[in-house]
Amino acid sequence: MLHIYCPHCAEYREEEEFRPKGEAHIARPVAPEAASDEEWGTYLFFRKNPRGLHHELWYHAAGCRKFFNATRDTVSYQILETYKVGQKPSVVAGQSSNKGAAK
Repeated sequence: MLHIYCPHCAEYREEEEFRPKGEAHIARPVAPEAASDEEWGTYLFFRKNPRGLHHELWYHAAGCRKFFNATRDTVSYQILETYKVGQKPSVVAGQSSNKGAAK
């Protein structure tokens, strides 16, 4: 079982308390009222599905009930960092970090 660090609670909690919510850092159309059906379809439904490093949105369902982002390796399932929504990730491809990592 993973222990995931919640950046809002500032502690590690068991994996069952969290829910993954998909890809992080999805940009909403700048002018939603002027967006075409194709632009809306792309925004709502098309997501990356990489093998390797990926930024994801997570929800602490059984804890603080807040959203946060995690950088996770989709091959090993290892979470390299967690950070609050609105913050930028410190881990990029080719780097590793233990900050906010799962135990």
